[in-house]
Amino acid sequence: MVKHYPLTYSGRIIVQILGKILYFPVWWYTVGLVRLVKNAWQFLRNQEQSLSLVVWIKNLFVPMYGQRDWAGRLISFLIRSVQIIARGLIMILWLAIATIVLCFWLAVPALLVIALGFQLVK
Repeated sequence: MVKHYPLTYSGRIIVQILGKILYFPVWWYTVGLVRLVKNAWQFLRNQEQSLSLVVWIKNLFVPMYGQRDWAGRLISFLIRSVQIIARGLIMILWLAIATIVLCFWLAVPALLVIALGFQLVK
């Protein structure tokens, strides 16, 4: 009967650990980046739906409360214009945040390598 000692598997364990460490940058810039972009896109779609920006734009020239006189149309247009501008600015803010997160994701490994290099130089 063969006994299994930790030393018999240590070579396999070391190879697996080194393989995972070497595969990590590949995963970061391929699978991880694709997941991040998909999640960011879904996040932006959800934010647009919660802000209802497209609905406000589609109904820009539709009078509110069915008031078809010129005053009702003017007031509806002005109110909706203000809403579209405010909601558009909020959407731009969310887009900027998603872009910053994406840029941060791309820069982190390079920044870690640079920081490691500075530590090794000291």
